Amino acid sequence: MDLALLRTFVTVHRAGSFTRAAALLGLSQPAVTSQIRTLERQLGRPLFLRQARGVLPTTIGDELAHKITPHVDALLEITEAGLDEQWTNRTLHLAGPPEFTALRALPALAPLITQGLTVRAAHGTAEELFEGLAAGHHDLGITSTRPRGRLLTATPLCDEEHVLVAAPRWAARLGGAAVVRDKGVRALEHLPVVEVHESLPFVSRYWAAVFDSKPLAAGAVIAPDLRAVLSCVTAGAGIAVLPRYLCGDALDSGEIVALLDPPVPPLRTYFLVVRAGTLAHPHLARAHEWLLRAAVSW
Repeated sequence: MDLALLRTFVTVHRAGSFTRAAALLGLSQPAVTSQIRTLERQLGRPLFLRQARGVLPTTIGDELAHKITPHVDALLEITEAGLDEQWTNRTLHLAGPPEFTALRALPALAPLITQGLTVRAAHGTAEELFEGLAAGHHDLGITSTRPRGRLLTATPLCDEEHVLVAAPRWAARLGGAAVVRDKGVRALEHLPVVEVHESLPFVSRYWAAVFDSKPLAAGAVIAPDLRAVLSCVTAGAGIAVLPRYLCGDALDSGEIVALLDPPVPPLRTYFLVVRAGTLAHPHLARAHEWLLRAAVSW
């Protein structure tokens, strides 16, 4: 049976759409439709049910996908390796949160870049990242949201610890971490908050995990970059919840202080996300493996 037909079938099965599969394969939609019809004629059974939005696999389609997908991926990996045994002189399109990408991912990839890998980085929300991956605009995504469906696969990368911080003068005004620990959320109710969004995503997550409550104060400063939040907190604009990797140096230098040290600090998990099957590309597999190795020390 033609490998090209099976590759198209697997791509449609993962994408749930002839249109999306065509974009990923670099084919026209009529070409994808024709290949699927050819495969259905060869098998004598329908593989997909056409719907207003995309397609759904039939029972036979799901069974076929389960049987052949690992083998198709393996054959494509062999083909890729034969056509391009080197992973250098290739471009990796990476997407993720601006701060984590800048401070963690890109520095970790520096050794590969010096060996010939080129990188193009983009930022956006998790939804934008998933759409970009599905459309083939990105090769590798970093996000704290696990994708759904068959098209994208996620591998846990690392856990990010969140810390409640403020400038020393705010800590002194509160009476120190012991007072915050004793009074809990009541000690923080009227303090100005610095955040990345009006919904207070970091503060709300911390308040729910540590205090089992919701924050009462609105954001005094909203800046859509955690590095800007750190700068504002260091300057004394208010309190914030920040990832430890981002504020660790400022904590060590005394520019800011932790207002609380909970027994179980709130964590957020990051994932490496790719389109299913694309780790057959040597440069993408190399970058994926390199980031996982680097994350061990994060």
